[in-house]
Amino acid sequence: MTTIPEQYLRSTVPHLLLDGASEAIGFYERALGAQELFRIPDDGGPIVHAEMDVEGSVFMLSDAHDGFHSPLTLGGTSVGIHLFVSDLDAVHARAVGAGADEAQAPRDMDYGLRSSILRDPFGHVWVLLATLPG
Repeated sequence: MTTIPEQYLRSTVPHLLLDGASEAIGFYERALGAQELFRIPDDGGPIVHAEMDVEGSVFMLSDAHDGFHSPLTLGGTSVGIHLFVSDLDAVHARAVGAGADEAQAPRDMDYGLRSSILRDPFGHVWVLLATLPG
């Protein structure tokens, strides 16, 4: 059984560009319970492509390269990554414990979802979402 509403299944797949992709993989494992699916390192060490899974939602990441920049290099991001999880409060607490900054504590929203907002150490904003019971 999925906790993701039907209209959000098979949606776009974010590709996160950042500095320190190898460290980010470890952070996302600790913070979000993500599982690394695979990684492709460059000969010099940077990661040119990796994929991770969080409860059935896949995202891609790599070290910033070829004119693409990380949010930290740019001084912020204009994108929030929405991620449905089955236990929002547990994932939120684990992410904060792993080093994410809390921008919004978990709370029930008037549109029928529970939500929180985090900024990871690499400058990406995560909007955690969970369906409310009932």
